[in-house]
Amino acid sequence: MDHPTQPDSSPVTEHEAFVVVGSATNGRLNHSRTVNGSIISPDADNNNKGKGRWETLILAYKTLGVVFGGLVTSPLYVYPSMHLKSPTEDDYLGIYSIMFWTLSLIGVVKYASIALKADDQGEGGTFALYSSLCRNMNIGMLTSRSANSSSSLSRSLLDEGTEKQSRLAKFFRKSVVARRVLLFIAMLGTCMVIGDGILTPAISVLSAMDGIRAPFPSLSSSVVEALSAVVLIILFLLQKFGTSRVSFLFSPIMGAWTLCTPLVGIYSIIHHYPSVFKAISPHYIFRFFWRNGREGWLLLGGTVLCITGSEALFADLGHFNRSSIQIAFLFTIYPSLVLTYAGQTAYLIRNPNDHDDGFFKFIPKTIYWPIFIIATLAATVASQSLISATFSVIKQSVVLDYFPRVKVVHTSASKEGEVYSPEVNYILMILCVVVILIFGDGKDIGNAFGVVVSLVMLITTILLTLVMIIIWRTPPMLVALYFCVFFVMEGVYVSAVFTKIPEGGWIPFAISFILAFIMFGWFYGRQRKLEYELTHKITLDRLGVLLSDPSVQRVPGLCFFYTNIQDGLTPTLGHYIKNMKSLHQVTMFTTLRYLLVPKVAPHERIVVKKLGLKGVYGCVIQYGYADPLNLEGDDFVSQVTNSLQAHIQNCSGLPSNPSEIQEEISDLEEARRAGVVHVRGKTRFYIGHNCGWFDRIMLAFYEVLHSNCRSALPALGVPPPQRIEVGMLYEA
Repeated sequence: MDHPTQPDSSPVTEHEAFVVVGSATNGRLNHSRTVNGSIISPDADNNNKGKGRWETLILAYKTLGVVFGGLVTSPLYVYPSMHLKSPTEDDYLGIYSIMFWTLSLIGVVKYASIALKADDQGEGGTFALYSSLCRNMNIGMLTSRSANSSSSLSRSLLDEGTEKQSRLAKFFRKSVVARRVLLFIAMLGTCMVIGDGILTPAISVLSAMDGIRAPFPSLSSSVVEALSAVVLIILFLLQKFGTSRVSFLFSPIMGAWTLCTPLVGIYSIIHHYPSVFKAISPHYIFRFFWRNGREGWLLLGGTVLCITGSEALFADLGHFNRSSIQIAFLFTIYPSLVLTYAGQTAYLIRNPNDHDDGFFKFIPKTIYWPIFIIATLAATVASQSLISATFSVIKQSVVLDYFPRVKVVHTSASKEGEVYSPEVNYILMILCVVVILIFGDGKDIGNAFGVVVSLVMLITTILLTLVMIIIWRTPPMLVALYFCVFFVMEGVYVSAVFTKIPEGGWIPFAISFILAFIMFGWFYGRQRKLEYELTHKITLDRLGVLLSDPSVQRVPGLCFFYTNIQDGLTPTLGHYIKNMKSLHQVTMFTTLRYLLVPKVAPHERIVVKKLGLKGVYGCVIQYGYADPLNLEGDDFVSQVTNSLQAHIQNCSGLPSNPSEIQEEISDLEEARRAGVVHVRGKTRFYIGHNCGWFDRIMLAFYEVLHSNCRSALPALGVPPPQRIEVGMLYEA
């Protein structure tokens, strides 16, 4: 199915994910005064404030095991990833100053204070920014989320906003090239986050397991790599239990790590170099670059890893909420990292040649093994943040129709953003193990990692700048200040890591190229299919003409004909009638509509209406993110027919007499007794000789993807004997 181009009040089939997903989570639907059909009064809100605070604190605790794993375990591999040559005290102070200001500016200011406010109805990440921009500029394809999440109020505001758009928004509306560049940037950012989901588990677990070689130097690197692979496989097998259960198991581990490492850092500061915090002064950064020149610039490729996992802070927003992530980061993660890096730096100033194992050697021998165990467990947990983020961005991409349909499982009835995809999970597992076994050297993976981290940050900065200008209408001076500071800072990091491409940095580019090709191929095919369907749609007038043909018979039975375009019916209907020369006595043109609420009230689940032709009706099935779609076939049919009978009896505004109403109901009951059938189209492209070479390649690739992805239509418990697929070729 394809999503509509514009939202309106007519029945619309929503996006075609195997399990359709959207964006709602804790704290996200506060504007709504109804929950599952019940009115929530202000007094009830006040009574729940205390409870809400505790829930936020519990969520903040859970974020330790999901969101911040990659960020808080970065001390394991930052110093070992740097190619230091005879470093001095001033070098280490300069490096610590760079890391402190990177964490403060990018972590605290950019992500915790700005990016988390740029969510798309509770979802974070690159595609969330892109979908917000598209909806607010009214450009590109509006998806099921944008179509249905809009109340009448928000729609009127959107229309009003279109009239008062900024010059930049009007430029995007007019320029096809600008829109394509924006899409490319969003796709690249998404691909890089997925690449991050492959590299974070690999480097985190490998760096932790490498600590076992300190007490056992004779242990070969192959053994460490094999152990790392086993740990990762176990981690990926746990994903099916959902983020909440995983975070409940993992958060105590990350809590222990977040508490232990800064304590070791404080001990190291007191024992080795108590004045290390003088490096907070930015002048140490200038002295570092003045003294080291090009070598100092190249070292940024390792320094950037201190902010590893910061994108997960934004991308994992759908799994939690803004307040919980901000509390956890500002009051636990940020102080922990500042103290841990200060302790490492203090140790290395007194032991300058230990930087290749800059973490485990600064651990006091008396607590080495407890810290090693916590580090190994924490590194395993660290992988969770980017794995969860990968599930989120894949889900968003599927919803926006930029990625082939994969199975998306909601693992929580209360948080819509908490999802799991079996196919994505196992592909990630295989790629992580391959990266470890082929590129076992931590420095090579670190080089690849640096490319991903810096590019994702830069792309987020660009998209956030557009959000500030187009959506928030931020004063130009503040936008310029934000853009100059972060674009220059992250641009310097990107320029440094690009020099590492021959030394492992090519890995994320290879991964991103493959993913981008898949995304563009799918998107191009969907666009071409939508163009064909809108051009060849069947209107109700045309349907009346087809049915008036004497050769077309109305056969006994009840037919659910699934259609998916707006302001008309699928071209498959015309193909079906012309070739079968028949239509069932009662035909329900059925669409699926996804709503941004946990559950749809039973009386609102099924909406039916007459379409003006005898025995022809429209049916919309509405459901929320926590509603099951595996209805029993007979139960589903009963619900629809009961709703239709009630509609026929209560239909107002149309002159009718009781005998006509009774006749219509009798026809419906007779049709059901004659048999029920569910019909959906199964379309493919016909690539003729008139197609250019580009269309031939992209549409052939799309057909490969389409034939191997999930079905667009949830089964709804329909028995196989009642299903019919009507094949049709769309001429490219």
